Amino acid sequence: MASSLPHEDDDAGGIVAEINITPLTDVFLVLLIIFMVTSSVIANTGKQVNLPEASVSTATDKQAVTVTITEAGEVQVNGKSVPYDQLGAHLKVALDAAEQKTVILRGDRTVILEKAVYVLDQAQLNGAKGFALATRKAK
Repeated sequence: MASSLPHEDDDAGGIVAEINITPLTDVFLVLLIIFMVTSSVIANTGKQVNLPEASVSTATDKQAVTVTITEAGEVQVNGKSVPYDQLGAHLKVALDAAEQKTVILRGDRTVILEKAVYVLDQAQLNGAKGFALATRKAK
């Protein structure tokens, strides 16, 4: 009958030379999750718009609600795309959650004035107390 006890000539006290890849796998999975979350946030941030130039500009509070209208006519409220015909409902939700009841309109320089007036009208109907137009500094 064979004994399960180690013999004196076995390497019972030897060093195990294996690489434990479990911590490395954990780190890679955490990095993958972080990359997925940040890439979706970056992709959903405000669209690039060609803002009109102005020689005088002042900074606005970051607590305000931002409405963006792109050249293609897409509308976003605080960076989230919304259907044009449902802008009022989304503005109401955003204004109710905002500390400052100001709406900042970031419109592409090619946006038709009618769309800008519609956005400002919907903002006023849903509780906005102030308006601002986003511009970039003139060269």
